[in-house]
Amino acid sequence: MIDRREFRQPRFAPTAGACEILLVRHGESAPLIEGESFALVGGHADPPLHLDGQLQAEQVAERLVSTGERIAAVYVTTLTRTHQTAAPLLARIGQDAKVEPDLREVFLGDWEGGLLRHKIADGDPIAEQMYVEQRWDVIPNAEPAADFEARVRGAVERIAAAHRDQLVVAVVHGGVIGQVMKIATDASGFAFTGADNASISHIVVTEDRWIVRCFNDTSHLSPTFSSAAEPMT
Repeated sequence: MIDRREFRQPRFAPTAGACEILLVRHGESAPLIEGESFALVGGHADPPLHLDGQLQAEQVAERLVSTGERIAAVYVTTLTRTHQTAAPLLARIGQDAKVEPDLREVFLGDWEGGLLRHKIADGDPIAEQMYVEQRWDVIPNAEPAADFEARVRGAVERIAAAHRDQLVVAVVHGGVIGQVMKIATDASGFAFTGADNASISHIVVTEDRWIVRCFNDTSHLSPTFSSAAEPMT
């Protein structure tokens, strides 16, 4: 009898030199109070975490530590809510955060300071147009789509180049996660908009492509948190 080879279905394994990035959306941030606006940092709204967001951050840390994976670095943006979300994880693994400014949220122009939430809630015609056209830059003076894509792509490529054959965590924003997924899959503008607060998405960056391993994993969150997504930021 002739021995014939078997070809099993292998599990996924990153190619040599690839970087795995866990994209964590920050926890729920403080509510916008009507008639007020959030403080700005570099022109971007900078609310702190809501108490629920702080609890979500603890759950993210517990999830990531429990896997036993070696986390080579934890990246945050220039905005407070990402620092606060990363803090419990950093405390557990004994690292300091690395700041990547180009992973900050999309700039919302005239609707910065939290006004986006108000406009969406009130059904503003420009907000409706934004969803029809699937572009943030429908908002007056918002960041052009090409500029946003270029800076997010550049930030991911820099992180990947610095961490070949390593796993890193990047605590970022809903719009950024949507943009990363759009680049990886060549999807339409808002196909991946709406990642839940404290969700985890997973990409693998190789020399020639970005591979999506998962999007919007909330299995580590309490049921009351896993369905409570903000519109953005």
